Amino acid sequence: MKKLLLLIPALLLGIFLMAQPPEGDANTGMIFGEKTTADGAIPVAELPGKLNGSKPADVKVTGKVKEVCKAEGCWLKMETADGAMMIKMKDHKFLVPLSMNGKTIVVDGTATLKETTVDMLKHYAEDAGKSKAEIDAITQPKKEITMQAKGILVL
Repeated sequence: MKKLLLLIPALLLGIFLMAQPPEGDANTGMIFGEKTTADGAIPVAELPGKLNGSKPADVKVTGKVKEVCKAEGCWLKMETADGAMMIKMKDHKFLVPLSMNGKTIVVDGTATLKETTVDMLKHYAEDAGKSKAEIDAITQPKKEITMQAKGILVL
């Protein structure tokens, strides 16, 4: 019984430690996720022209990171002319460090034009450390381009 009581806090501590964004720098040439290169990457401004309605498109996009998930490093936002584009790590297979904020990157993955629900937008706002007032102000879904990243290269 004592062993079981010791095991439970150890497991909880392990889960807590694993739910942190990776520490360290995001230096030029570093790759997160699957190996990728900048070959064939298009500027993020050209991405809307590559999408055909709501059909997903496999693309490589280059742009500047605007924000990184502070809870785990499980998503980031890339600057676009229309605001920020959400990029999630495919199947949560990898995480990115907070130091990636402000870096220019290449994202290799699948882009889709979709509507993000209010609940999901509020969840992202919580992960980003937004205030309760900012979270409560989210009342409408948002039609946006999102990406599932297989690999990310820091330029």
